[in-house]
Amino acid sequence: MKAVVMAGGEGTRLRPMTSSMPKPLLPVANRPIMEHVLRLLKRHGLTETVVTVQFLASLVKNYFGDGEELGMELTYANEEKPLGTAGSVKNAEEALKDDAFLVISGDALTDFDLTDLIRFHKEKGALVTVCLTRVPNPLEFGITIVDEGGRVERFLEKPTWGQVFSDTVNTGIYVMEPEVFDYFEPDVPVDWSGDVFPQLMKEGKPIYGYVAEGYWEDVGTHESYVKAQADVLEGKVDVEIDGFEISPGVWVAEGAEVHPDAVLRGPLYIGDYAKVEADVEIREHTVVGSNVVVKSGAFLHRAVVHDNVYIGQHSNLRGCVVGKNTDIMRAARIEDGAVIGDECLIGEESIVQGNVRVYPFKTIEAGAFVNTSVIWESRGQAHLFGARGVSGILNVEITPELAVRLAGAYATTLKKGSTVTTARDHSRGARALKRAVISALQASAIDVRDLENVPLPVARQQTARGSAGGIMVRTTPGVPDSVDIMFFDERGADLSQAGQRKLDRVYARQEYRRAFPGEIGDLRFPASVFDSYTGSVLRAVDTTGIADSGLKVVVDASNGSAGLVLPSLLGRLGVDSLTINPGLDESRPTETADARRSGLVRLGEIVASARAAFGVRFDPVGERLSLVDERGRIIEDDRALLVMLDLVAAERRSGRVALPVTTTRIAEQVAAYHGTQVEWTTTSPDDLTRVGRTEGTVFGGDGLGGFIIPEFSSVFDGAAAFVRLIGLVARTQLTLSQIDARIPRAHVLRRDLATPWAVKGLVMRHVVEAAGDRDVDTTDGVRVVEADGRWVLVLPDPAEAVTHLWAEGPDDASAQQLLDEWSAVVDSAGR
Repeated sequence: MKAVVMAGGEGTRLRPMTSSMPKPLLPVANRPIMEHVLRLLKRHGLTETVVTVQFLASLVKNYFGDGEELGMELTYANEEKPLGTAGSVKNAEEALKDDAFLVISGDALTDFDLTDLIRFHKEKGALVTVCLTRVPNPLEFGITIVDEGGRVERFLEKPTWGQVFSDTVNTGIYVMEPEVFDYFEPDVPVDWSGDVFPQLMKEGKPIYGYVAEGYWEDVGTHESYVKAQADVLEGKVDVEIDGFEISPGVWVAEGAEVHPDAVLRGPLYIGDYAKVEADVEIREHTVVGSNVVVKSGAFLHRAVVHDNVYIGQHSNLRGCVVGKNTDIMRAARIEDGAVIGDECLIGEESIVQGNVRVYPFKTIEAGAFVNTSVIWESRGQAHLFGARGVSGILNVEITPELAVRLAGAYATTLKKGSTVTTARDHSRGARALKRAVISALQASAIDVRDLENVPLPVARQQTARGSAGGIMVRTTPGVPDSVDIMFFDERGADLSQAGQRKLDRVYARQEYRRAFPGEIGDLRFPASVFDSYTGSVLRAVDTTGIADSGLKVVVDASNGSAGLVLPSLLGRLGVDSLTINPGLDESRPTETADARRSGLVRLGEIVASARAAFGVRFDPVGERLSLVDERGRIIEDDRALLVMLDLVAAERRSGRVALPVTTTRIAEQVAAYHGTQVEWTTTSPDDLTRVGRTEGTVFGGDGLGGFIIPEFSSVFDGAAAFVRLIGLVARTQLTLSQIDARIPRAHVLRRDLATPWAVKGLVMRHVVEAAGDRDVDTTDGVRVVEADGRWVLVLPDPAEAVTHLWAEGPDDASAQQLLDEWSAVVDSAGR
């Protein structure tokens, strides 16, 4: 006997899950509902099956193919338009006309004894046998009444409680003789229960009802979908579950990684190649799909998570459904009954309330509170670029596919035959993504000079030597799971705002240029890169007095690429030096704040014991440096900026220094004392670079370890800053602690407040209004200056749903009071 599986319905009640996926492909215990149905058919010997398809038919065909993997023979009957339950089967009449056949829905979960149903049909000599089951609430189903012999007496579709006179309902499973096709026309929408069966009964044809024992669930609503998952995990339905039962009710599929410190309270299911980190708690009735990543601290209870989902740290998912390829960022919360469609982004610390529907391809911004369904709106990222280029979690937000599209868009903004310099840090992720970038550039008729693993300043300097631009891939500082794809202009500086917007437009339009045969770009690997860089630094930066000073310094390369250039640099400087942590460590492409602090403490101990003049610690890509004085005490980054400023200004006695508006105003006092002036810039490195390029600029810095040495370069450069510092200390013959001691203490405090994107403009208007007649500086954000000189800066983040505040006063208490006052202003505007 053959079977017919009806798989053409749209499943409108299950949207948004069925917006981009046909209902039969919805996973139950990580396996499509229809696959459970087909496996049931096979168990009962029904291996020849016709599948009727209509809505998203190609997805069903592509998934199941000819059925060979299941040990079945599948053919398909495609409906051009919806034909109803009977019309869709008649559409497959040619394959069914020779013998009795069984009809079953592709989206109902059941373990009925189909062999006994077929036996009953044959014994009764029925034209049609309707498979019935008993349910506690028959309102949503068609009621069927049978007599003592099993013959159907009456059908009633979707009754009211006043019409409920039985609890036996039609399951949509039938056994039929091919003569049934004689009673209705082809290509006409027809239903079995509403049209065909009443006609057969009028004519006295033998229609029987078989009351089946076992499990049956019509997965037609979100509630029944979640219930079906729980029932499979509880063992209430006899279906096959892929994987191993590692403890009672805890199923883990092949290749899944579950940290020993994760808490698993079954029954639950974890799909193949999923990764569950430490301190995760997964509770009963949760299904985690294939390739899902669950980060530390996350909590899942009765959550159904489809394939390829990323669940960020400390996220909380309860009683919800999450569609495939969705990213749920740190500390997001999704409440009971909520459904997230495919390929959505749920931002950090956002809350999706219960029963909310978020349709596919939507973005919920960080910090948002969503209490109504998101159907049409789609606020994608306002622009690609953040503070560090294009940044995101590796293989979640930043994938090889994204890298290819970005590089293709960047290449399209350049002329054919241009040269682009590429580089990376020493991480495996950066190496893999850079290869994708190079392929895309070459395919867009761009020649590539690949520097491989080099410090970031070297990549910038080499880009400026004849390239139209550059791309650097590195691990995001302090975030080991994330990467930055940084784009440079022809000077090796970060792309300007105009350049970023141009790249944004090309990327958004997806109008990438492709090379014709013969135009594919060349790939070269330049030699002597480090010698070239070192020579340029030493020619540009004043090293007078270093050789005769007898200075001894300790240099910490942080196991990063900065160590690649230090041997050449230190050797040619002729300074007595001790280098620590020079080797590359692939497993640590960046360092956390705690690791950096520990490294500085260790550096201080070595400096003090070695009686060195000072110690410097490079970041892993050689862009920034931190200082330790001769006593081994850490000079905090904001103080290091003032120390360098004091040294430079004292030597130059004129010119301009570039500092962001977040810097303490003590910097103005230091600069003015030595006859230099401060030019305040925005917090964007691009703006600091702009001022660093202008004539008369003698120094720049951001207070975060980034220093600009304009005589060599207009961008942050740790090695150039190190050479400059050695020369300054050698010539002044003062220790760093002496210089630090003569600079007044600063009292600048900072706070970050979550601010939804939709109210950012309103917040800034409230700040300006609250400023009243006080002095207001709008260089970047809004800086309000009190009459007594205290100031507060309110600055919306360009890439996240956050507002930053800085406040400075004569002491910490005064600064704290100012910060509290303006935080209240920001909070009141955001409500």
